[in-house]
Amino acid sequence: MQTTSFWKAGHTPTLLASFFYFDLSFMVWVLLGPLAVLIAKDLGLSPAQKGLMVATPLLAGALLRIVMGVLVDHLKPKKAGLIGQVLVMLGLAVAWQADMHHYDRLLALGVLLGVAGAAFAVALPLASRWYPPEHQGTALGIAGAGNSGTAFAALFAPSLALAYGWQNVFGLCLIPLAIAFLVYIFFAKDAPNSPPSKSLLEYLTVLKDKDAWWFMFFYSVTFGGFSGLASSLTIYFNGQYGLSPVTAGYFTAACVFAGSLVRPLGGRIADRIGGIKTLGIMYTLAASFLFLASFGLSSAGAAVVVFVCAMLALGTGNGAVFQLVPQRFRKEIGVMTGLVGMAGGIGGFYLASSMGYSKQLTGSYQTGLVIFASLAVIALIGLTLVKTRWRTTWGSAAMTTAKI
Repeated sequence: MQTTSFWKAGHTPTLLASFFYFDLSFMVWVLLGPLAVLIAKDLGLSPAQKGLMVATPLLAGALLRIVMGVLVDHLKPKKAGLIGQVLVMLGLAVAWQADMHHYDRLLALGVLLGVAGAAFAVALPLASRWYPPEHQGTALGIAGAGNSGTAFAALFAPSLALAYGWQNVFGLCLIPLAIAFLVYIFFAKDAPNSPPSKSLLEYLTVLKDKDAWWFMFFYSVTFGGFSGLASSLTIYFNGQYGLSPVTAGYFTAACVFAGSLVRPLGGRIADRIGGIKTLGIMYTLAASFLFLASFGLSSAGAAVVVFVCAMLALGTGNGAVFQLVPQRFRKEIGVMTGLVGMAGGIGGFYLASSMGYSKQLTGSYQTGLVIFASLAVIALIGLTLVKTRWRTTWGSAAMTTAKI
């Protein structure tokens, strides 16, 4: 397969517009994480409260992905994305002008930021529908590399908060979001072969298929690990090693960039060697590095190296999962993206909140990390159980040209 064949196979402006929209949406989705140290200092929050605050957008985004998945199939992806972007910008504008020195208001803001996290259920179908099966991993890897927006939040939000105040960061975010909105309007296009919309009852029938539940679980580990760490590592580096909010943000950004940038590579590798084999390797690596991180490494530098390796595995796994999903559920890609994305957000909510509660109850983050590493091991076992059936049914050479 030649790279040039990929660029001729679909619609590049839509692919890149999807990436940009996804990127900046994810930037604001996890915004409370990089700001959490400064917010907690002003409001006097406990470790558990910090964990819940940064986890709330992840849970809200998870649940709203179902809503966005339905909108995608009924209104088409472009219109659904426009609605989501307007809601996020309005929410940030209100938060910028209101008095946000109240914990319940920050939790409410977290719910609104969940709409940005639901961009996942729009950007991926918008890109996916333009590309044939043999290019799904690469196309969805590129669109899904919008995960890198979480790194921009960690990189810039703490410095901007120190310079202008953490609440003004909400207003500053409106500038890049407005640019992304204009790019999306002018360059994104719905694919001409979009599947017809279905009733809500038809959407629910996909849950009768056990493969849907397997994909949801697999992604709850890969994307859950990625998003949970992206939201929590600034707090972790500050609490574990006493780093300043800005330095902790830089360390977090390094980890998140690693996981984001390899997502397209994960899709590309899965296109070449198969999504099942790619996922198996990545679960093994992710579990190993998360177990290692749980022991509380002696220096922040060593911790960064270990978390970067864990994020590389998780990010590659994200790309591999979405090389497989369109092969199995191409006609239901809108709702499946919503369901699988929801599961990923729930996994992130669990990891972020459990790290906060682990710190408060035991004085260490170890328990939260160990349990999540164990989930990666369980996912590896589950993959072993289904791989033969997948390769001999919907993944057989007679059913698809893609490698499974």
